[in-house]
Amino acid sequence: MIALLQRVTQASVSIEGQEIGRIQKGLMVLVCAERDDTEKEAQALLTKLLTYRVFADEAGKMNLNLEQVGGGLLLVPQFTLAADTRSGTRPSFTPAAPPDVAKKLFDYFVASARDAHTHVETGRFGADMQVSLTNDGPVTFWLQVQPLHQ
Repeated sequence: MIALLQRVTQASVSIEGQEIGRIQKGLMVLVCAERDDTEKEAQALLTKLLTYRVFADEAGKMNLNLEQVGGGLLLVPQFTLAADTRSGTRPSFTPAAPPDVAKKLFDYFVASARDAHTHVETGRFGADMQVSLTNDGPVTFWLQVQPLHQ
């Protein structure tokens, strides 16, 4: 699974002009399931995301995680993160999980996030969304968890 996280001072997601999610200080995260991903990969990625230290401490060093700063979490499904762009001028989405699997994993990811964190907002799987944010820093990180073999 893939997460592109951005530290933000604010972020929101809208569908057809209707705001469906908003956070202030926190993380706006684009989330993508790849082929062969399971709930194990989703849980591993969420654990890493929630404990990732991207917020500044008193000394200005990135030593604090989302919970430690009381930040919001905006999760937005984004299958294009799995695009294969190695050849040609048109991306291939073969690496992305099929839509039914991806939706199930995104829903699991969101439910698990809500169990673990107090303020979670989301986009809507399969919708044409408009995401607005103010990237703080800017700070952006790509997190990826490869399929865990049993």
